[in-house]
Amino acid sequence: MEKLVNKVRVCRAERDISQEALGKAVGVARQTIVAIEGADYSPSVVLALKIARYFKKPLEEVFTLK
Repeated sequence: MEKLVNKVRVCRAERDISQEALGKAVGVARQTIVAIEGADYSPSVVLALKIARYFKKPLEEVFTLK
């Protein structure tokens, strides 16, 4: 079975922003960002697109299937 993996933590480090700031920017709680980064939660397509757009990266650069 394929698993959704992400580089949200890496992208945040590149921009030097907090989980709280990213959450506010995309309209979710900090805990949601924590869960996404820990692979405990797979975001909706809309949320994944918002996160990728925030980082100005293609979706596949932030989220991939393994």
